Amino acid sequence: MTKLFTIIVLTALLSSCTSEKEQNPFLINKQNIGLLTDSTQVKDLKLVFAKDSILQPSLKGDQFILQNNDIEIYSSEGIKMLILSPRRVLDSTSVIGSVRILSENYKTEKDISLLSTFKDIKEAYKISSISNLINSVVIYIDEIDASFTIDKKELPANLRFDMTLKIEPVQIPDAAQVKYFIMHWQ
Repeated sequence: MTKLFTIIVLTALLSSCTSEKEQNPFLINKQNIGLLTDSTQVKDLKLVFAKDSILQPSLKGDQFILQNNDIEIYSSEGIKMLILSPRRVLDSTSVIGSVRILSENYKTEKDISLLSTFKDIKEAYKISSISNLINSVVIYIDEIDASFTIDKKELPANLRFDMTLKIEPVQIPDAAQVKYFIMHWQ
């Protein structure tokens, strides 16, 4: 009964989206990336990515040594586009907790993508906080529940090696390139 209900809801959702206007499969919003939403369950990924390939962790061997629960999404051309991290390990009813964007095709409503610079990010969104890590700085944007990672090689030399420094937005060069882009659906 639950499967039937899920299929009916997804069919209604998909048909309502396509009847009003075609859903952009690469548009990123706070609660969705294309047809993938923050409430999509692992078991429904085949419906969301019907034209793409899904690589899920294998249960070969001992489940206790399974360290990677990530689900990789590849385009029909074989290009890795997304890495999905479910909230609960080995649970097909789990929803996705975070999505790592690997394809430059994915863009936010404000046109931010993997090709964006720090200047693009700070002009489009209010920066919530910046974390100073060993090899990178992470810029958090609460407005869309996203984080953008910039390699410390992009920073001035005096900021690269001291993790105790509080890095301010004015210290990050405008031309610094995004290395990683993660949506958080926790």
